[in-house]
Amino acid sequence: MDRTPEGRTEQQLRPALRRCTALPPEVFAAEHWARRPLLTRAEDTGNSFTDLLDLPAVDELLSRRGLRTPFLRIAKDGAVVDPKRFTTSGGAGAEIADQVSSDAVLRLFADGSTVVLQGLHRLWPPLIEFADQLAADLGHPTQVNAYITPPSSQGFSPHYDVHDVFVLQVAGEKHWTIHEPVLRDPLRTQVWTDRADEVAAAAEGEPVIDAVLRPGDALYLPRGYLHSAKALGEISAHLTVGIQAVTRWAAAESALDLVRTLAAEDPELRASLPLGLDLVRPDSIRDDVAGVIAGLQEWLDRVDPTEVADRLRARTWAQVRPEPVAPLAQSAAAAALSEDTVLRLRRRLRCSLRNTGDGAVTLIAGRRSLSFPAGESMALEELLAVGELKVGDLPGLEPAERITLARRLVTESVATVPDATPPR
Repeated sequence: MDRTPEGRTEQQLRPALRRCTALPPEVFAAEHWARRPLLTRAEDTGNSFTDLLDLPAVDELLSRRGLRTPFLRIAKDGAVVDPKRFTTSGGAGAEIADQVSSDAVLRLFADGSTVVLQGLHRLWPPLIEFADQLAADLGHPTQVNAYITPPSSQGFSPHYDVHDVFVLQVAGEKHWTIHEPVLRDPLRTQVWTDRADEVAAAAEGEPVIDAVLRPGDALYLPRGYLHSAKALGEISAHLTVGIQAVTRWAAAESALDLVRTLAAEDPELRASLPLGLDLVRPDSIRDDVAGVIAGLQEWLDRVDPTEVADRLRARTWAQVRPEPVAPLAQSAAAAALSEDTVLRLRRRLRCSLRNTGDGAVTLIAGRRSLSFPAGESMALEELLAVGELKVGDLPGLEPAERITLARRLVTESVATVPDATPPR
């Protein structure tokens, strides 16, 4: 197979995205991303998603993991069940009142309620890894919920989401009905309940997809597409991977935030409105308001697109979780570093290095910014470029300096020591 400049085969590029679509990433990007749904059948791909979650794992989460709200939600016939009906105290030593009661969940599930496990990208190890990889493949943050529906039941009425989703069928069968949007590309503030009548009317029309999902099937829905689903003759479980798409509106918000910061330094815009202000007569301050708008337009013209993009980067990176670290094992490894210790850049940690011009460099690592002496920039650049190398191979530094830098990188969770184990 052809290899990329980084030495990876095409099949190794964006592995989580390929698993969800069975398409080359460029085809998915051109034909489906933010445009139209995609149904991918397991019979064409050999897909199975039970390594990510299966029904025994659901039982374990509900019965033995001490779940609390809001990590569990329950719904029936389009209505959300009051959490007080399925939560209670955890007993001696764990008197927190909002812990999930497995016997209450059993009663509700047997009565036809859908169980929604939320935030599994923070709870369940296989989904932590998968969601993080998919976020890296897409360049957009992800989240994962699981929906477990009793036979012949429906949890939610037709609605739309304000984020794109991948639906991954894990167990059982579920009948999905998809309709065209009533509002394309809705923002997070433009929820479907604000258009409930339009949604209900549109859901009576001809669907664009009317299909039964079986284990291993995958469905991609851009935000705004109306959807509803009903379990068939057995328990149905599917994963919904929500994609928090970074939008042009998010860039606009970043620009407006920057203008707000800059314009606050303008004495004309900070000036008081006239004495005797009468807001009952808006025309009385029309000229003043026009001057404010003109002043803001001038500031908007001064905004640097690069700075706006950097603000957008900061907002997005703050939502993306890099590889978890083992605090005890990495602490022990940092204390025992040697020239032969291998350092690996923390996976899925978004990093960039900037020269601040004051004898220092700034390493932007996810949501944090760390300052390093300029003399360490060559070593940092090399680690960011190759991803993994021995401490003794950090260039441009003396042995003691290499150990000092490596120890800081590990304790700051920028790099990890692979296969480190906690002290015994």
